[in-house]
Amino acid sequence: MELTRIQSELKKANIDGWLFYDFHNRDLLAYRILGMDETGMTTRRWYYYIPAEGEPTRLVHTVEKTKLDSLPGKKLLYLPWEQQHALLKEILGQPKKIAMQYSPMNNIPYVSMVDGGTLELIRSFGHEVVSSADLVQMFESIIDEEGYKSHVEAGVLIHKIKNDAFAEIGKAVRNNTGTTEYDIAKFIENRFKSDGLVTHDTMIVGTNEHPTDCHFEPTPENARTFKEGDTVLIDLWAKLDRPKAIFYDITWCGFIGTNPPAKYVEIWKTVVNARKAAVRLVRDKFAKGEPCYGWEVDDACRGVIKEAGYGDYFVHRTGHSIGEEVHGNGVNIDNLETKEERQLVPGICFSIEPGIYLENDNIAARTEIDVFITLNGEVVVAGEEQEDLILIQ
Repeated sequence: MELTRIQSELKKANIDGWLFYDFHNRDLLAYRILGMDETGMTTRRWYYYIPAEGEPTRLVHTVEKTKLDSLPGKKLLYLPWEQQHALLKEILGQPKKIAMQYSPMNNIPYVSMVDGGTLELIRSFGHEVVSSADLVQMFESIIDEEGYKSHVEAGVLIHKIKNDAFAEIGKAVRNNTGTTEYDIAKFIENRFKSDGLVTHDTMIVGTNEHPTDCHFEPTPENARTFKEGDTVLIDLWAKLDRPKAIFYDITWCGFIGTNPPAKYVEIWKTVVNARKAAVRLVRDKFAKGEPCYGWEVDDACRGVIKEAGYGDYFVHRTGHSIGEEVHGNGVNIDNLETKEERQLVPGICFSIEPGIYLENDNIAARTEIDVFITLNGEVVVAGEEQEDLILIQ
């Protein structure tokens, strides 16, 4: 645990302290930030309070009195719930501003771990509870130089696998082998294994209307064979098989043939322009030294699609945080599913992936890149950015 740094960030944010709380391992963010074992038994409530200045305090149940022994600070034990409340009130002291894993109006559900009753308890002592969302991002989602290097290395491998997957589709159609969407998903996953990458779930490989289900998962039962005239979407994500590696996540689109439908070309160009608008806003904000928030990047991207008349068909957020998990705990690019009020800061990685899904027209288009903000504030994209549809022949 980085106690000195945590206290420094609390002072910068003008927050008096950070109260961590858990019951039955519900708040894994707390375990990771505090450097604790996530797998141990937690059948009783514990609290860990870090003041902006001074010594932290541990409050644990007598049945699990060693639960927080890996952490520094004074330890207090409770048995009856009345004693728990009294000691917690004593630890927190006079009314102050306290950060907890909570989000006003649940705008950022990724950090909203504390139950309503516990919030009521802390507020009953006279304290103002504020969201720890920005603090969580600072300690959970900042990627160092080695982490970013792993992201780039994974990207090189994943782009080659993506290219080979599209080539496999072309070969299958030419040779009439009966290869299906599921077969290509498994081809990708087998290549991940042979190239030293790890992932989870089945890759998204879909033709025509299948990707109008944004999370379409091909199975042996639902997969269809590829044929001339199909539109194709492939979404693939993985990371190097080593500790602290960072995921790489991209989506590319193609067409089997040489003359894709005009509507498909139109929506493809629209999502590309939307992707570029999002990146342009981030770069402009950082170049000017202005704050940049997840919700406004989503607005910039979504605005392009709305202007083109397809706003109702862009049915998900513009992007998500990327870290050691493909969906990380940093700022998301979102003002649709949630209002992402966190600020983009140096050291974070996130996707930009606008899509248009026209179920009635049997077509879908999505383009996805990964954006990283270097520690000196440069906005970079690792790997090739798709400009034109892949024509699979």
